[in-house]
Amino acid sequence: MSSTPRRPAASAPTAVVVGAGPNGLAAAALLAEAGVDTTVLEAADTIGGGTRTDEAILPGLLHDHCSAVHPLAVASPVLRRLRLDRHGLRWRLPEIDCAHPLDDGTAAVLHRSVDATADGLGADAARYRALLAPSVRRWEELSTDVMGPLLRFPGHPLLLARFGLPTVLPAAVLARLFRTPGARALWAGVAAHAYRPLTDPLSSAIGLGILTAGHAAGWAVAEGGSRAVTDALAAVLRGHGGRIETGVRVTDHRQLPPADVTLLDLDPAQAARIYGDRLPSRTAAAYRRFRRGPGAFKVDLAVEGGVPWRAEAARRAGTVHLGGPFAEIVRAERAVTDGRMPERPFVLVGQQYLADPTRSVGDVHPVWTYAHVPHGYDGDATDAILARLEQFAPGVRDRIVGLRVTRPADFAAANPNFAGGDILTGAKTVPQLVLGARPALDPYATGLPGVYLCSAATPPGPGAHGMSGAGAATTALRHLGLRKPRD
Repeated sequence: MSSTPRRPAASAPTAVVVGAGPNGLAAAALLAEAGVDTTVLEAADTIGGGTRTDEAILPGLLHDHCSAVHPLAVASPVLRRLRLDRHGLRWRLPEIDCAHPLDDGTAAVLHRSVDATADGLGADAARYRALLAPSVRRWEELSTDVMGPLLRFPGHPLLLARFGLPTVLPAAVLARLFRTPGARALWAGVAAHAYRPLTDPLSSAIGLGILTAGHAAGWAVAEGGSRAVTDALAAVLRGHGGRIETGVRVTDHRQLPPADVTLLDLDPAQAARIYGDRLPSRTAAAYRRFRRGPGAFKVDLAVEGGVPWRAEAARRAGTVHLGGPFAEIVRAERAVTDGRMPERPFVLVGQQYLADPTRSVGDVHPVWTYAHVPHGYDGDATDAILARLEQFAPGVRDRIVGLRVTRPADFAAANPNFAGGDILTGAKTVPQLVLGARPALDPYATGLPGVYLCSAATPPGPGAHGMSGAGAATTALRHLGLRKPRD
């Protein structure tokens, strides 16, 4: 591969992408690859959005800012097609994908293998296999349909229907498939990634998507931190002659340079503010009433010797869900959606260093934790998170040698897409999960010709997979009369 970036032709169409998160950069890379002269404008001093990585606690100790474990990114059709491995991205897998400790000292365990996971679920083994195995076997064919807009004719309609039927159920209803406390708790912990009450319709969708992609590709982390994902995307973009300008905050469309197409890796409220009354009235109204979800309260830890989990499986798991039994997770997720801080919040723990030892410094390891909290929560959940850890790993407080807190307001300050600490860029209600930011056949179109939304507010939603950017880039290329990117 040549080290000299290819320059667009002098008469090439032009594009501006606002926002250098994984979606903005994936869109920009696809546009540049198709011969579009592409510039990315990023408000922060560094690219990456939710995939940034830093060393704030201890030099050399790598903590991911937000997005950390990437089953959907590993399985992403667009990231695979862009061959990010040629630009330094290396996926690393833990021995165990996810563990869900229980009060009796045991844990329900999610392995990469469907069969290995099922074998650990006792009486629920056959039902777990029946639910997941068919879709996992056909993931290569299924992934493009699952990770794209829902309002279109799928490439594999029967296969998508087989996958999609259980997703319409509330997660609490699908849980009735299982009889053992371990299987029910494990399912609830994965389904809780949707940040929705588990009694809501379609609250099974994100959980089933994560489980299927995870069994197909693994709950991987990026070697060297999540920043490696967007660093690789930026390298692809620059290799095709694209440019990135950081420290450029766009607040009005008149700041933007002239371009044939403009893509916005922004939440709908920012898009509405930037374009004001230029937006069609229906679009502007939809963007302004776009609903936000609960927030995240994050505590990064430097832990000497690692977390002393009671459950052995948790000591080998890249991700640990601290939610207790099924009913406790249901109560906690309902509370945060209703604006109440639960006494025992659902807490996610990332032990990325188990798959990627380059993140540690000697015997001091980075441990990534966050709790689900109400939108805009201004209290302090640090003690609640540490109490959850101590509940399942007695003595962990004595091993903590450094700590950093990121409140919902801090998430929003670092990335306006995360308003109120909503790191999913919007509540995953039924309308927003299916339609994105507004009712339209094309969820990326804003109603302004040549202007498209490409953030996680559009299908398929949150994650470092870049597929929202790919969807918007496809629409933009069609507008320009250029070829659709290869699948």
